[in-house]
Amino acid sequence: MTVIDGTSRSTPATSTRTQTSSGVNACTAMPKPHPRPTGKDTYTISEVVAFTGLTAHTLRWYERIGLMPHVDRSHTGQRRFSNRDLDWLVFVGKLRLTGMPVADMVRYAELLREGESTFEERQELLESTRRDVITRIAELHDTLAVLDHKIEFYAGARRAPERHSA
Repeated sequence: MTVIDGTSRSTPATSTRTQTSSGVNACTAMPKPHPRPTGKDTYTISEVVAFTGLTAHTLRWYERIGLMPHVDRSHTGQRRFSNRDLDWLVFVGKLRLTGMPVADMVRYAELLREGESTFEERQELLESTRRDVITRIAELHDTLAVLDHKIEFYAGARRAPERHSA
């Protein structure tokens, strides 16, 4: 089981909330396997780019703004990422998909580094983001209903060409 931010992906608070389009619970689904086992998990920036789909520029930027925890360096100064870093990047990707502002993601990372005393503030930040996501989902459902109505209109208009209207 993968642990991010001191909590497992299958916590009861989230396990019933998120399902993929295939009906699989995204919080308890098996994470993408790491390319290397823990203990032999050092990755160059180009390997992380290939694994995550992020650009090297984005990875460097994440580190520069404080979104990435400390990234180890080789004796020549090259970044060396770990499985834990890959897990963090997956989590950050989920936060990005929620529309969470980068400043809030950085704040979350800062709180994480401060330790357990920030659990409440981290929870509040995530709950606020969750409310925003629920609002956005409702907006998307409304938009989908409008699209469905228009699609039905055009499908009906093709069946009966004599009934054209705006």
